[in-house]
Amino acid sequence: MNKLILAAAALLALTLPVAAQTRLGTEGAYPPFNYVDDAGQVGGYDIDVANEACKRAGLECSWVVNEWDTIIPNLISGNYDAIVAALSITEERKKTVDFTEQYFPPDPSTFMTPAGKTFDFDNLSGVRIGVQGTTIQATHADATFAGANEVLKYDSADQALADLNAGNIDMVFAEKTYVGETVAGSSGALVAAGPDVPLGDGYGFALRKADADLTAKLNEALASMKADGTLDALITLYFPDMVGGPFYDLE
Repeated sequence: MNKLILAAAALLALTLPVAAQTRLGTEGAYPPFNYVDDAGQVGGYDIDVANEACKRAGLECSWVVNEWDTIIPNLISGNYDAIVAALSITEERKKTVDFTEQYFPPDPSTFMTPAGKTFDFDNLSGVRIGVQGTTIQATHADATFAGANEVLKYDSADQALADLNAGNIDMVFAEKTYVGETVAGSSGALVAAGPDVPLGDGYGFALRKADADLTAKLNEALASMKADGTLDALITLYFPDMVGGPFYDLE
């Protein structure tokens, strides 16, 4: 009898539907938002937010690391189901993908330069400016700085930072939060400089337009994280100097 019960249980397990994995794409090269650690695991603010949202939405989520310049095309082609990679919400991107509501507020862009060097930000003629390609910063740099300056595009933020440290470029133009975290970890070698440049409408999960049900589930999860303070706590954990914003109220 026991053998019959075990056999029946095994057959039932084989016939039960397997929960589909929701695959999340991230860059894994933009700390503290997302990175790959020494053990090959993804981590960072984006990852913690998305993992909690998946849990609340009842989704089994897994991660796919994808290079930045093809991260949207590979979403469209079905290599994963959503992008969570500090991707700014823009009207141009909305033509291609849908976004959830914000999980990080609008983050102005600014400049990062070597300490001890000064620049006239009203006249950057001849200055070598590094940006990560296919970003809102790259689009702004092409429209604003190109011609009078040399705008160099990089596959990743790490590559731009390496060239800045090597003296191959004069400054990097990137999100202020990233600049602040990088400067803080530079032991005084780098500084944030110049004006803040508002770009984008905050960060959201990006999804295919056909996946409205998944977008709705993730929106509900994010809303609950905002309502009970979970999102505030993650922002405080990763960005302790950040106060205020459109959806959190920090003391």
